[in-house]
Amino acid sequence: MTDTDLAALPRLPTPEEESRFWALVEEAWARLGPEPAVLRRALLDRDPEDDEQDELYAIDRWLDPFLGTLRELCAELSGPELVDLDRVVERKLYDIDRADIQEVTDGSDDGFLYARGFIVAMGREFYEAVRANPAMAVLDADCEGLCYLFAHRYEECFGAWPETRSGISRESVSNPDGWPED
Repeated sequence: MTDTDLAALPRLPTPEEESRFWALVEEAWARLGPEPAVLRRALLDRDPEDDEQDELYAIDRWLDPFLGTLRELCAELSGPELVDLDRVVERKLYDIDRADIQEVTDGSDDGFLYARGFIVAMGREFYEAVRANPAMAVLDADCEGLCYLFAHRYEECFGAWPETRSGISRESVSNPDGWPED
């Protein structure tokens, strides 16, 4: 296989890139103090069959501070580092682009993208809980800002959209494995 052939292959995030991403997410939440940690834990520990969504509404007010802190943590990252993190976000959003999760979160294509952004923003533990049990997702959750945070930061710094070379899309209904035909 030539170098050109290798460059054309989809680029998956490495375990190190994924670990760095989740560590940044946790650091951003940790800097906000104990209250959002309690709310995130309540969201994770709730009974998904219970229609009360107090945890969602309570954590919702922390999303903008979380995103601001995450942006601060990424202020000094290099172009390749931002691309790596964007590739991780893209992959995480793609992997939960599934009809069974959309059924719980509801919403249009854009709304489902933003709902998946919320799932990722809540951290690895919540993300994995939703992957395993889509009922853990929440109706009308929204964190649009996370979906393109690293891509926008890259564009601000370098004047172009990052090339993740992942071969996938973060947009809704783009994961064929998540949307089986009936």
